[in-house]
This record gives sequence, C-alpha cells and structure tokens, in this order.
Amino acid sequence: MKRFLKWFLLIVSCLTLGLAAGCGNGTGKAPASSAPSNSKVIRVGMDAAYPPFGFQNTETKAYEGFDVDVIRAIGKAEGFETEVHNIAFDGLIPSLQSGVIDTAINDITITPDREKSVDFSKRYYIAGLGVVVKADNDAIKTADDLKGKVLGVTIGSTGEEAARKIEGANVKVYNTLSDAFLDLKQGAVDAVVNDIPTNEYYVAKTSDHSVKTAPVALTSEDLGIAVKKGNKDLLKKIDDGLAKIKKNGEFAAIYKKWFDREPPAELLK
Repeated sequence: MKRFLKWFLLIVSCLTLGLAAGCGNGTGKAPASSAPSNSKVIRVGMDAAYPPFGFQNTETKAYEGFDVDVIRAIGKAEGFETEVHNIAFDGLIPSLQSGVIDTAINDITITPDREKSVDFSKRYYIAGLGVVVKADNDAIKTADDLKGKVLGVTIGSTGEEAARKIEGANVKVYNTLSDAFLDLKQGAVDAVVNDIPTNEYYVAKTSDHSVKTAPVALTSEDLGIAVKKGNKDLLKKIDDGLAKIKKNGEFAAIYKKWFDREPPAELLK
C-alpha cells in the first residue's frame, strides 16, 4: 500500500504513544439521551487509534481516516453533520446502548453476537483477520502454525475471539494494539492477531523493519456502521447515504485514497 507512506509523519506517534485499540477516552461530555433521528448533528463514536480507518492527527488533533471520510460523506449526502467522540473500542456498544453516541464506525465486524446488542448498516468494507510476526520468523505460514503459540490480541476484538479458538494457543489480551506490537518486537508474544488492513499499515510504518505480515488469513469479515438497537430512522439514513456515495463514485474515491486500490466490485453493490 504505497499511498500509506504519505501518512507516516501524521500517524506514527499514534502507534508509539499507545493510542491504539481499547485506549481511547471520550473527548468531551455528551448528553445521555440519544439524538433524535432528524438531528442535524450525529454523534459518532470511534476509537481513534485504528489507522488507516480512524486516527487523530497528532499536529492538528483533527480526526482522519477511511471511516471518518465515509461517515462524513454519508452525513453530507443525508443532510447531517458529524461530531466524533473518541471512545475505547470495547466501550462503543455500551455507549450506543446508553445514548452517549448515536452511531459507531470503527472497523467493527458484523457478528451475530453484536447484532443482539446493536443494529448494523449494510457493509462498507470487506476485511479479515491476519497475523503480524517478527521479521525473522518464517515458521508461521498457515493457521495451523499458530497452534501452541503465544498470541497477542486487543480486548473485545474479533482477533481475540479467533485466537481463543486456536488449539493450545496462549492468548495475551492488551488494552492497546501498540502494546501488543511492542511485546511482539520484544519477543513476549509469537504473533499478533488483528485486522489485515491495520496490520499492513503498521508494518509499513515500522521504520526498523522488525516485523512483517505472515501469509495467514484467518477470516473474511464484513464491517458495518452500528446504531442503537431499534433506531430504524438513523439506520435508514446511513444506509441511504452509503448507497448514494457508492453510486456517485465518492465512496470509491475515499477507498482508493486510503487503500491505494479500487474497492472490490462486490462491495459497491
């Protein structure tokens, strides 16, 4: 992903200062009640430490990333503005349920378990779980090679779920993705299980070339935008806006901006 290199100066400190999965805190106070479906300002929750999906620019403090651009484009198409709230990943669904935020977009995989708690939009990204290992580790080439290994994951992630299903694996759970990667560099874990795009982004930004992605794809996953269970009006606006930006080409432009490639045709349906 050559285009990712242009974002190095803006993002690398997010990874090194611990602003990764599970470490975000709410930025400012929000009322406890959900915004009405016709509100002109929609409160968007995200853990702003998932580059290239969402992160905070270390110089301007502005929120940037694929997820940020997508939800803002949807808002523009549907006539609402967005207000980003930086919330730890494992706090996003509780924040939706309590009305602190109206929607959440944060590299969130649509799963049956999560669908019991929130409603999801149509998918806006096709992702999957992969593995990062030390650069000199050529032993992990398949999912079977993870058996019996020490695996680093972030709390509440699908990576944690997948790692716990691997036979004999010793799963170490971290509050931040940067802590997991740090332990990988120091040899405290054999591999980190996480979303493939974020893995690739991290490896591209690691200047000492001490880590690499292993040729392992554990899952294929659909990412969705979450709203409070039963908030059909807002969900419809999000789905309608997503359909509009897919049709007018704006979604494809955003996708190419952050991933340096065209979106798969099946994602544009």
